[in-house]
Amino acid sequence: MINTFKEINASDVESLMIIENLCHSHPWSEKTFKSCIGGRYFGFSLTVKEVLVGFYIGEYVAGEATLMDVCVTPEHQGNSFGRFLLEHFFKKAKSMGGEQAFLEVRAKNISALMMYINQGFSEIGRRTGYYPSNVGYEDAIVMKKKL
Repeated sequence: MINTFKEINASDVESLMIIENLCHSHPWSEKTFKSCIGGRYFGFSLTVKEVLVGFYIGEYVAGEATLMDVCVTPEHQGNSFGRFLLEHFFKKAKSMGGEQAFLEVRAKNISALMMYINQGFSEIGRRTGYYPSNVGYEDAIVMKKKL
């Protein structure tokens, strides 16, 4: 299997928005997505056998990297692609001087939560009622990992 990582630029947003919309009940807008390209933000897409399967967006500021968004197309979930993206995020963050990584995840997103725990993240806090859901709001679990 050939995995190819490609740095995200503005011309990729349209194709990545398709994945974003498939993965999230309340996805980023195209405007938000575009605002997270360049400057303090970094992102890469993952292509496997010439098929775009996912991407991540990270932010780097003063030794801290934050995973802002990570998506794997629903038909490719459960095949370790999320882990591949996360490992690439760690390598990129370290190469920029990152010493620790942060993220937040929906409390009910058990598969993502387990992946993050298995990759060394631990819970450091909660944001009560942070994410909108189909009925009301859902907590965000804030997690941290040393790089």
